[in-house]
Amino acid sequence: MTRRSLWRSFALTPLALALGACMTLGPNYRLPQEAVVNAPLAQGPIDGADHAPVSQQGVPANWWQLYDDPALNELVQDALASNTNLRVAAANLERSRAVVAVASAQGGFSGGATATVERAQVSGEQYLLFEKVPVANLGDLGINVSYEFDLFGKLKRGVEAARADDEAVEAAADLARISVVADVVQAYVESCSAAEELAIAQESLKLQQQRVALTKRLRDAGRGNQPDVTRGQTQANTIAADIPRFEGRRRVAQYQLAMLLARSPKDLPPAALACNRLPKLKQPIPVGDGAALLKRRPDVREAERQLAASTARIGVAIAEMYPDVSFGAGVGTVGLTGDLFSPKTNAWSFGPLISWTFPANGQRARVRAAEAATGGALAHFDGVVLNALRETQSSLATYAADDQRADSLRTAYDSAKQSADETHRLYAAGREPFLSDLDATRTLTSVHAQVAAAEGQVALDQVRLFLSLGGGWEGNREAEAQKASPQGSHPGSQNANAPSAASAASAD
Repeated sequence: MTRRSLWRSFALTPLALALGACMTLGPNYRLPQEAVVNAPLAQGPIDGADHAPVSQQGVPANWWQLYDDPALNELVQDALASNTNLRVAAANLERSRAVVAVASAQGGFSGGATATVERAQVSGEQYLLFEKVPVANLGDLGINVSYEFDLFGKLKRGVEAARADDEAVEAAADLARISVVADVVQAYVESCSAAEELAIAQESLKLQQQRVALTKRLRDAGRGNQPDVTRGQTQANTIAADIPRFEGRRRVAQYQLAMLLARSPKDLPPAALACNRLPKLKQPIPVGDGAALLKRRPDVREAERQLAASTARIGVAIAEMYPDVSFGAGVGTVGLTGDLFSPKTNAWSFGPLISWTFPANGQRARVRAAEAATGGALAHFDGVVLNALRETQSSLATYAADDQRADSLRTAYDSAKQSADETHRLYAAGREPFLSDLDATRTLTSVHAQVAAAEGQVALDQVRLFLSLGGGWEGNREAEAQKASPQGSHPGSQNANAPSAASAASAD
């Protein structure tokens, strides 16, 4: 072996050893077994589901279609196409995808080129010449390429963190979607409920005015008196006082719809503006079980992906304490422009480059900070899981109680209506005093208004329950999945189409 070959072998020995020791530092992500999502309280039937009018089936992707209301379906589709919050979410997701592309492009081959031609006066002493160097035309042309080896997994962990962050942003976009859908349905329900209560108030006012007219006729015939007329008119005025409140509620709900659809209130679909009956579900609300709930809710998936990203950053921080190794080569020509590309101006080089900043300036503290951040991400994830269970359980309890109340009020209304009809016939025949008729009518109109308000509250409870169940984003995800390439699944993370909150994922 020649001396030159021996020297080259010796120079490449560190590179060969480094390549042989290639590893990925830091913990491989797996959902911690002690996470709350794995606890018994997060499994099985949702507490309170047995007391509410719900079924154990899974929540459908387009849950609002259970109302079978074409006007509502049109509103939701328009909102999904034009809502400003969804546009913000889409922009955030696009930015996140770009960040993943940047992280994936790090390392590997890179190169550059330089070209400089100038007339210059160079320093003689720079070249140990103690006299003035003549002014000359100088040129500097060069090309270089290099390949960076990810020997300790810093770049790989960086890509894992970026992809997990991207999946968290995607989950946040899903959350924005279901929030917008729930807001649209709630505003529509509120508008219809206000219109229905307005119609009931107008009907009650008409009924009371008929009672007042009868009282006036009895007074004029000598069978009644003015105080009875005054009491009846007072009751009519009391009912009329509620009418502006219902009209205002309806306008406010329509303004909310207009904002969600990014249009003027007068440009809302005519069917939505004309709605005066509460939309009714065609079947009991499907709620599924606790495990399915936590897999489905986007905020749970977002917190779990943030935990995965934080875990990957521990590996990035650890790898920062180890050397960066790259191999490069370059060719160029430097000198007087007239001598460029001649043997005396040409230059070339190749070989490994090892850059190592020894653990200083708090790098070990950065590792500890990354580990602490991961502990905080786990705590946040547990908190989101607990809050998801609480929201769903509370929504179920509220829905069950309000539904029972509405049933009782409907029974009370039937009784009040029968009593009012009988009392009014007896009053008209002179067999009951006016106060009895007035009281029966007052009870009827009051209970009728309570029934309408209770049914409206039940409808709003249903929307809030759907929101807490986290359904409504899957249709959007399926559409995106069809556009994705076969490489759409990220190594080191879980399948984007299968929520990862309740299963372990490896970031190997």
